[in-house]
Amino acid sequence: MVSVKRVAVIGAGPAGAITIDALAKEKTFDLIRVFERREAPGGCWLADKEPPPLLSDFAALASRSADTPIPLPDRLPAQKAKISNPRYAESSIYPYLETNIDSIPMAYSQEPIPAERSQRSIGLHGLDTPFRHWSVMQRYIQGLVDRNGYQDLVSYNTTVERVEKVGHEWKVTLRRDGAEKDYWWVEWFDAVVVASGHYTVPYVPAIEGLEQFEKLRPGSTMHSKQFRGKEYFQGKRVIVVGASVSGADIAVDLVNAVVSPVYAVVSGHKANGYFGDDAFNHPQISKQPSISRIEGRTVHFVDGNSVRDVDNIIFGTGYSWTLPFLPQVEVRNNRVPNLYQHVVYQKDPTLLFIGAVAAGLTFKIFEWQAVLAARILAGRAILPPVAEQEKWEQDRIAARGDGPKFTLVFPDFEDYFEAVRALAGPGEHGLGRQLPPFNREWFKAFLDGLELRKKMWRRINAQAWDELDVNLNGLDLSGQKKARSPPPTYGLDLLNKMPNVT
Repeated sequence: MVSVKRVAVIGAGPAGAITIDALAKEKTFDLIRVFERREAPGGCWLADKEPPPLLSDFAALASRSADTPIPLPDRLPAQKAKISNPRYAESSIYPYLETNIDSIPMAYSQEPIPAERSQRSIGLHGLDTPFRHWSVMQRYIQGLVDRNGYQDLVSYNTTVERVEKVGHEWKVTLRRDGAEKDYWWVEWFDAVVVASGHYTVPYVPAIEGLEQFEKLRPGSTMHSKQFRGKEYFQGKRVIVVGASVSGADIAVDLVNAVVSPVYAVVSGHKANGYFGDDAFNHPQISKQPSISRIEGRTVHFVDGNSVRDVDNIIFGTGYSWTLPFLPQVEVRNNRVPNLYQHVVYQKDPTLLFIGAVAAGLTFKIFEWQAVLAARILAGRAILPPVAEQEKWEQDRIAARGDGPKFTLVFPDFEDYFEAVRALAGPGEHGLGRQLPPFNREWFKAFLDGLELRKKMWRRINAQAWDELDVNLNGLDLSGQKKARSPPPTYGLDLLNKMPNVT
């Protein structure tokens, strides 16, 4: 590998933020440049200042072909009219969003997440709740960037539009948002680290009549990424599609806000392997099979049943991984192929990825990957021969398949963390960020946090079913007719009493 002195980092979210520190502490690079398309660090933890755009081009979203490359100016630098293509840069933050796993496995090894607990989370999980409000996480990431002068390395409101290898150099074409026009230019690097995340482009399955449903009432179809709280859905009839964690969170949140019940399309959608399907066992959540078609405002299911006068359909159906700026790398089966240890591009080790995993103890896993990437670029870590790297990938495909499961680290956290740490090595002469051995307490805290969330759902559901039983039976212990009770809250009184902010 050629000597690397100039490194570009794409993204200043949780993966990019720790990559900055890992690179800087090697003390060997002449230039580290970080390009972030948003106005501040945080990635998916940075709230939007404007409402999210409406969904469009449903065919592309369903075929996972949205977010295509845009044409570059003929000459650079240049000032050009602002682009109109959807770029999916908005986040999925809503006012009372909290983390859904314990802060201990999320934290980097040297930087604990602040023990700031929202009143809402305390009310749901107790005084020692391990979950954190989204704003705590954004400030945490910003704090990683705004130290040691790292903030001077970052160019905000700057989108990487093209990355291409020219000879031994990487040509990076950039676009900075302007008030009326965008400014385009080129910078050159010896290596590129992609830390841009993969929770940006919504996946919405193809359903007959769905786009017409949206056209008739713009904004009636949305992805969980566009969800901004239950208030918007007061008094509406809503269908939530998806059995994973976002679908569960939204379905539970909407109980007692929408026209009862919340229709949850979960049959045919795999429940989250961590959280299970406890959330959907609520008397005001009606579990439904897959949608077969939509006619007007009537949604038909594959079992022949239907729901009329539907106001909104919310899809909690995950994301499509796209790399529109990197045409030489093909995303296949919603993963990036040819990555050794999910980090090193086998065809060119000066192209590296941070966060190309799922279910991997984020954010902590980003730190391990970032240190490995930094060591490789500094020439202080030795990669195995390409044939061995390819064998690693083929063995993993044989074990897990050539699809999303390929990227799953769970449950092999310790094996993966230790393999990456061994590859990274200790560095040289005390230089570089040091990685501690894997601590099984991290995994335990992760599992305990999952159980805490599931217990919350079971508790809410049990209370709801008890209230439903009391209201249906309607008799006191002496057999006399009871006075009419107020409408049941079905277990959501606890949630409804919780403030929507910290």
